[in-house]
Amino acid sequence: MWQRIQTLYLALSTALIAAMFFCNKAGDVSFVSYWPYLVLLIIITLLNILALTSWKFRVFQVRTTVLAAIFSIALQAWLVVDFIVTGNEPLFHVTALFPIVAVILDVLAARGIWADELMVRSASRLRSSKRKKH
Repeated sequence: MWQRIQTLYLALSTALIAAMFFCNKAGDVSFVSYWPYLVLLIIITLLNILALTSWKFRVFQVRTTVLAAIFSIALQAWLVVDFIVTGNEPLFHVTALFPIVAVILDVLAARGIWADELMVRSASRLRSSKRKKH
């Protein structure tokens, strides 16, 4: 499981999103103090953990990874809107960019998982065609 690069991508994505539970958004305002951010962080973290632990079911793993990426995009969009609405008065920390990095890592992981699934299907097809000839 850990020898695949997509597993490392998923682990890094999970770590980045989990780190947001303990970081501040701007000034002394934390991400978990605003309940929509908290709900999105919990959903994204659970989806990433689910994708990380379901390595035997590649299609399910791809779907949960893509769903986590979609929720991460929603979180990042919400942060951008929040930044625009508040004006440039509160300076956001670099942790506000963690969701977009997590999206990139999730997409890379989904591509790697899907490539593995295609390779397994191709090998299965080749094995089954050999059995039919004999």
